[in-house]
Amino acid sequence: AQCHTCEKGGNAKQGPPLWGVIGRTAGTYDGFGYSEANKNSGILWSDKHMFEYLINPKKYMPGTKMVFAGIKKEKERADLCAYLNNASSV
Repeated sequence: AQCHTCEKGGNAKQGPPLWGVIGRTAGTYDGFGYSEANKNSGILWSDKHMFEYLINPKKYMPGTKMVFAGIKKEKERADLCAYLNNASSV
């Protein structure tokens, strides 16, 4: 992927690695330059937060640096959340 890696030990790219993101506090991956909005959001990433965030990241977290239009289709967001859960536990 161009923006993120999902494997354990993956490197930061345009965005932080997503392995282990579910259960991680937003803006806390060492070595990635998060926006103040992300660092100060207080979000503990869960399926619920991720599902809503993925609709429109800039609306869910005003000030985020994430350049992503979002995923409007519920099934696609649910599938991505399931993938991230699996990628976080393998």
